[in-house]
Amino acid sequence: MTKAILGKKLGMTQIFTEEGGVIPVTVVESGNNVVLQNRTIENDGYNAVQIGFGSIKEKQVTKPMKGHFSKAGVDPVKVIREIRLADASEYNVGDKIGVDIFAEGDVVDVVGTSKGKGFAGGIKRHNFACGPMAHGSKSHREPGSTGAMISGHGGRVLKGKKLPGRMGADQVTVQRLTVARVDGDRNLLLIKGAIPGAKNSFVMIKETVKPKK
Repeated sequence: MTKAILGKKLGMTQIFTEEGGVIPVTVVESGNNVVLQNRTIENDGYNAVQIGFGSIKEKQVTKPMKGHFSKAGVDPVKVIREIRLADASEYNVGDKIGVDIFAEGDVVDVVGTSKGKGFAGGIKRHNFACGPMAHGSKSHREPGSTGAMISGHGGRVLKGKKLPGRMGADQVTVQRLTVARVDGDRNLLLIKGAIPGAKNSFVMIKETVKPKK
């Protein structure tokens, strides 16, 4: 069975091993995910399952989504994502998915939205080198030439050039993280290391696509 679950990032802490070692972990609150819909090759051209997580007030749900939830026979949820499957019959509509599908030591991939940094210069955004820092310099943190003469292109800025601009707030996947602990009573997953996103942001945790050989 394909393992995947949606959750909310609560923040980072640390736990101790029996030998006295310290492990930095990210705490993810998952709760009960619910299966909303099955996608099949016959109807949709691919196999997938649609799952939802998080509570939302009914007055905040649009009429089309109310019909979608009513058809599945579930309460409205805040976040909806699809997970590709090899076999669409792995889950049924209305099934609940809990943190107990994972176990300590499982290797997972975590998908989240990175923190937004706003408008950033080339040094922060692309790790450009600084200019001379002496008093006579007028380009401490400015990029160098962006439109140098290139054979056949003229003195213009080519598409794809690394320039200042909006940084962060992108979908990021961190692969091959280890599940350090599973707390089924409190619906918590403790994942070794850092995961993308700010506190209280939603993330998807799924079994890794790069298992150990």
